[in-house]
Amino acid sequence: MLTKEMDALERIQSGFEKFKTEFYDKNPDLIGALKEGQSPPFMVFACADSRVCPSVVLNFQPGEAFTIRNIANMVPAYDKVKYSGVGSAIEYAVIHLKVKNIMVCGHSRCGGIKGLMSLADDGSTSTDFIEDWVKIGFPARNKVKADHASLPFEEQCTKCEKEAVNVSLANLKTYPFVKTAVENNSLKLIGAHYDFVNGVFETWE
Repeated sequence: MLTKEMDALERIQSGFEKFKTEFYDKNPDLIGALKEGQSPPFMVFACADSRVCPSVVLNFQPGEAFTIRNIANMVPAYDKVKYSGVGSAIEYAVIHLKVKNIMVCGHSRCGGIKGLMSLADDGSTSTDFIEDWVKIGFPARNKVKADHASLPFEEQCTKCEKEAVNVSLANLKTYPFVKTAVENNSLKLIGAHYDFVNGVFETWE
């Protein structure tokens, strides 16, 4: 962690030195293999939230997970213009890296999901980027509000954290190369939720 006595550059450098001595130098076979290329078995969509780093939570090693992090771990539907950044990452992972699994991982107390659940019914926004992005999960918001209208807002958010993962999993299937790989049984789609409040990790297909 960054302390008052340590500035940002010192924290970064000390972190690398620790990694270098405790991992890089002690794993020459792994590092040597990674120098030649990567073939990760996982692609992971995770939230940018600083509390839920998937490599830490799931103990992924270098070369094990091709990771995309964004607000509320959203996967948009196939769109060559609007979401080409996400699309290019999925295409590269599936076609070139030939990942065997794509996991979308939601988490507890997600600010992006809270923002999604707070959106007006007409979808109007007041921010430059955030609300327009989380509207990808609008079907999840609407389902939770319809099915769990009697629940307190915080509990609705918890429901939506998982339901938004399901929306992203469905959106993944709108990418032709994902759909083909799933139908050929060469790719598995996995939903997940990390509850860091209670220390629970849940997965589903």
